[in-house]
This record gives sequence, C-alpha cells and structure tokens, in this order.
Amino acid sequence: MPYELHYWPMIQGRGEFVRLALEEAGADYIDVTRQDDEDGGIGPMLDRLSDPGNPRPPLAPPFLRDGDIVIGQSAAILLYLGPRLGLVGASERDRIWTHQLQLTIADAVDEAHDTHHPLGVGLYYADQKPEALRRAAEFRTERIPKFFGYFERVLAGNGGGRLVGADLSNADLSLFQLVDGLRYAFPKATAAALRPNSNVARIHETVARRPRIAAYLASDRRIPFNEDGIFRRYPELDP
Repeated sequence: MPYELHYWPMIQGRGEFVRLALEEAGADYIDVTRQDDEDGGIGPMLDRLSDPGNPRPPLAPPFLRDGDIVIGQSAAILLYLGPRLGLVGASERDRIWTHQLQLTIADAVDEAHDTHHPLGVGLYYADQKPEALRRAAEFRTERIPKFFGYFERVLAGNGGGRLVGADLSNADLSLFQLVDGLRYAFPKATAAALRPNSNVARIHETVARRPRIAAYLASDRRIPFNEDGIFRRYPELDP
C-alpha cells in the first residue's frame, strides 16, 4: 500500500518537509488532496481529521496514513518515515539526534510564520502589520543568523557535508527547505546570513542537485511559494 500524505493542496507549508523525504526516497505515495477521483480532494482529508472511529486523531494536516497508522506533525511523521525510507542512521543515538535537529528546524519554521502573523492566525496580515514589522526586524537581525549559525556549527562538527553521519538524512532535506523558504520570504536578510555560514549554503545547493529532488523541484508537483503559505514575501518585512 502506498503512503497517503494529507495536506492543503494550494501551499507547500509543513507538508513539504514530508514530501521532500518521500520524493528523495522514491517512495510510493499518494498526495491525497491533489487526486481528482472520489478518494481525493480536501473532503476526504477533513473526513479523516474528524473520524470518530480514530481515537488518536491528528489536530491538523499534514498527516500521513500508513495502513492503520495515522501520524500527525511533520517532525513525528519524519521520525516514523526516517528508518523506513533510509533517511536516518541505524543507531538510536543518530535517530534521536536527527529528530532533535528536525524539531529545531520546526522551531525556525514557526518563527518564520509568526513574522507575518505575530498576533494570531485568525487575523489578516493587514490587521497586524505594525506588529509584523517589529517581529520581522528581530527575526532578520537576530533569529535567522542564530539558526544558521547553529546549523553551521553542527555541519562543521560533522565534516561539513551532512548534519548527521555520512549519509543524507531527513534533517538535511528539511534544512534545504528552511533555507529555500527563507530565501523566498527574506531574500536580503537570508543572503546576508548565509555569507558567514558556507556549509549551510552548500547543503542547500547540494540537496537541490540530487537527481530525484532536482526532478521534483522542476516538476509541477512542486507548488511555488506564495503568500498563503508559511514563507511569505512582503517586501516591507525585508527592507
């Protein structure tokens, strides 16, 4: 049975971190909300979220279905998929370390989102623009350099090419996506933050050149970044 990935069909969002792992591994999976048949679309996703027969439902997408197992939260999904897709080391030490890095990337993603929605997700960006300007200023000057500096340190401590061990992990793929999203949303600040963090810049480049990832990025399956997702380009937030 193929994996079933459930996520909003109009944005990359948090589902993209899972999708990159599935694409890199060449896994058999169905992007459920992008299917045109009766088993596809947003309806089935919402039905599964509210399924009274599932005593352990996810709060929101993304979630992954593998037979009778349903997993929500990107980091938890990747914790489950990592050993099944060959994207995590065999030792418990490597698995936990990879998961820790994945959670740190999730923290950075949340902070990126909060630059344009600092007061609440129920408000439009225009309703919280003054607060967004202030939040984005700190994110640009303090938080992007802090996160990049941390991952630079980890990469340097592991030889520069990978975050964990000698082989590609789901954390490497997710770091690529974080950098890619920040390059879209904050191109000026991100370029400045990458200059002293050459290993972070290099891993973004090398992941993008991997054959399956390159094919995916060039395909229509890769939704362009847009102003409905996590990473949004508002020029006034990156002066």
